[in-house]
Amino acid sequence: MRPILIAVGLLASAAYGQNNCDRACLENFIDQYLDAVAAHDASHLPLAKGVKYTENGQHLDLNDGLWNTMTAKGSYRLFVDDVQAGQVAFIGTIREADAPAMIAVRLKVQNRQVFEIETFVVRNMNAAKNLEEKWKAPNHLYLEAVPASERMSRPDLVKTANMYFTGMQQNDGKGVYPFADDCDRLENGNQTTNAPLAQGKQRPDPKTASNYSSAWSCREQFESGLLHFVTRIRDRRFVAVDQERGLVFSFAFFDHAAGKTRTFQTPDGRTVTAGPVRPWTWEIAEMFKIDKGKIRRIEAILEQVPYGMGSGWSSWEDQMSSRAR
Repeated sequence: MRPILIAVGLLASAAYGQNNCDRACLENFIDQYLDAVAAHDASHLPLAKGVKYTENGQHLDLNDGLWNTMTAKGSYRLFVDDVQAGQVAFIGTIREADAPAMIAVRLKVQNRQVFEIETFVVRNMNAAKNLEEKWKAPNHLYLEAVPASERMSRPDLVKTANMYFTGMQQNDGKGVYPFADDCDRLENGNQTTNAPLAQGKQRPDPKTASNYSSAWSCREQFESGLLHFVTRIRDRRFVAVDQERGLVFSFAFFDHAAGKTRTFQTPDGRTVTAGPVRPWTWEIAEMFKIDKGKIRRIEAILEQVPYGMGSGWSSWEDQMSSRAR
């Protein structure tokens, strides 16, 4: 029997409810933060006493790490504003030593002060250029409001997003995959579903292929069972929920255990060997656009990190757990 995972939504306390920082206010805090980093001076931010800062999973002092090397903001900007919880999350581009890079940021804002800063930098120039030059701006669906009568609850939005992680981790082609027919995914600036084929290339058949294809739809990729080499998706933190726009922002780690896990059976009974030959992990910031209970868009930035690495925001038990938080 397939285990049942219960997704836990973000619980907004009364203190958060009195935060009085609306969408524009939260997004302005992201700009203040990025401007402060580019100026190499944390004093430009209204910081709470004891503010916690991590960069790529490491606890650092402010004015260390990226604070020494970022030179400017980039042009690609995508926000998830969680007014109720006083959290704002961001995926975008920056300049580091004047070279393009990608960044994900989470800020916890209360009483117009920053209490937590979580930063994830992906130093991939080509991917950053793709976001700015090929895509130029986030897909319009991320910015569109869901009609008030169709808005999902916070727990249901998180539950739907978590089904994506659970479906991939248990990838046997037989799960419940909440994808809309027009679902598409962008990873590090690359289209990784429904991708156009190069001239002269034939579209692989999901029923006979031994590796999943970026030419397939979201549903085809999952139903193929060929994502099996992602052996565990853990430390699933759903850090910002925007009910008005149907957005969920998460941080997680995708483990590839390698070894014997590389050999598995597809849904039709074929034995396939695929995937990485040594253990390693993707650190990932991933957001979802959800409409009528279905995932329509997925956008992520990711970086290869040591196997089993943590976020700096979880206990060891939570870091290694696949439950949603």
